[in-house]
Amino acid sequence: MSAKTRIWVFHMKELIYTGVFAGLGILFLMLMIFMFASGRKEETAETIPSRYTAGIYTASMTLGGNPVEIAVAVDEDRISSIHFRQLDETVSAMYPLMEPALEALSEQICESQSLENLTYSEESQYTSLMLLSAIRTALEKAEN
Repeated sequence: MSAKTRIWVFHMKELIYTGVFAGLGILFLMLMIFMFASGRKEETAETIPSRYTAGIYTASMTLGGNPVEIAVAVDEDRISSIHFRQLDETVSAMYPLMEPALEALSEQICESQSLENLTYSEESQYTSLMLLSAIRTALEKAEN
């Protein structure tokens, strides 16, 4: 048997360069995997657009020279609540059907999440239509 002895000589400078480049290569691959894996998750989240921009949106109307503001609170995909913002006592005294009509509309809208097929009493028909118009205006501000 003939045994040939091989001697390998490494220069320390070459070993350091090789180690640094191998480490950078591994870091680059991990970074690429992380970027592309998280990008796919974001794309799936973006494909389902939210219906509203979350917040409280107001619409104003004037009754007998007094301003009335209706506030509509929405989350990203639903209507949370509808209420008067700082309703003046003179307006509530002069228009007693305003508050009950808004409460009835608010309950129906929050339950159905729609402004369609709402019911209201005949005695507050015009009040409800006026409130519904203001609510529609506030929701248009909230839509994406």
